Amino acid sequence: MTMPLAGLRIIAIEQYGAGPFGTQHLADLGAEVIKIENPHDDGDVGRHVGPHFFGPQNSHFYQAFNRNKKSIRLDLKHPDGQATLHALTKTADAVFNNLRGDLPSKLGVTYDRLKHIRPDIVCAHLSAYGREGQRANWPGYDYLMQAEAGYLSLTGEPDGPPARFGLSMIDLMTGTTAALALVSAVLGARQSGQGRDIDVSLFDVAMHNLAYLATWYLNGEHKTGRAARSAHPSLVPSQLYQTADGWIFVMCNKEKFWPIMAQKMGHPEWADRAEFKTFKDRLANKTQFNQEIEAVFVTDTTGNWMKKFEGFVPASPVYDVAQALENPFVYSRNGVVDAQMPDGTAIKGLASPIRCPGETPPLNAAPALGEHTERLLKQAGLTDEQIRILHESHVL
Repeated sequence: MTMPLAGLRIIAIEQYGAGPFGTQHLADLGAEVIKIENPHDDGDVGRHVGPHFFGPQNSHFYQAFNRNKKSIRLDLKHPDGQATLHALTKTADAVFNNLRGDLPSKLGVTYDRLKHIRPDIVCAHLSAYGREGQRANWPGYDYLMQAEAGYLSLTGEPDGPPARFGLSMIDLMTGTTAALALVSAVLGARQSGQGRDIDVSLFDVAMHNLAYLATWYLNGEHKTGRAARSAHPSLVPSQLYQTADGWIFVMCNKEKFWPIMAQKMGHPEWADRAEFKTFKDRLANKTQFNQEIEAVFVTDTTGNWMKKFEGFVPASPVYDVAQALENPFVYSRNGVVDAQMPDGTAIKGLASPIRCPGETPPLNAAPALGEHTERLLKQAGLTDEQIRILHESHVL
């Protein structure tokens, strides 16, 4: 058996978070991802994002986004760098970038600039605001998207200030969306023989993720705001509750779970009370309902409630990051893996969420800057003399 994307070759002009996260999905599934890094900027800026480092140009941040890839130093602003890109493109299925929207055309990584090399080449672009329109040349970052797309108005307690996600969720979602876009376009190109440009932006993904909240507003002008205890806007119980030693999140998002929850909490009679019987009833009497529920929750620990609920009531303990990563269930699913550096050093990270039963996924640590330069250029047909000249011209 082979990994699903074995044989797929991607040239990636990428840095920082969103782009590398997307191509790491593809590399974990067996694609050959070749990072092109600028030799004059010390490569991917993510290599230098602190505060934690394995060594020079090798931050923990960089390792989190670049597993199973290869690295080549190449100055795309130099004419010889462009010629070298063309040589690499001849054997590639896709050229990916997460540049500012106005830069792909300037650096020659659009379909119009590469179609003479390969008519079926896919040029996938991840930008902040898209490659067209009045913001094409704007820089943009995750937190800005969260702010403008309304996320900060939805996160936190109602009486608190606007709050962002604790993670760079738009970067992660946009990277994942870009990976889907790229493989979809490659599939189309293989069927038709015709490549294309395909675009994903942080802003569009942030807006698209509004999903049902957008539908509610666009069709009924309902504006969703923040709810106390991170509650669902209409389903009760579906929120945080305090326990004797912490917090628990309960999500009875189907009516069948509420009677079971009432029984497990020692109050089966709750399920038959008229004011608590249906979602509509519980929403109308939410304050009273939550007061009575929490008065029972605080009599026992989160762990004990989880033992009572497990497998019957949808619930989770509220963990911090350390507790989440030390959760035995994570290890039972092989959720933490060791990626190997060339010297044998193991770098711990999270396993790909896409599982391929029967396969052994690749587990190579992120590459050193330019680690594969000469090998890849020789594969592309360059001679030792040509590579020497490129080094002397500071193209590599």
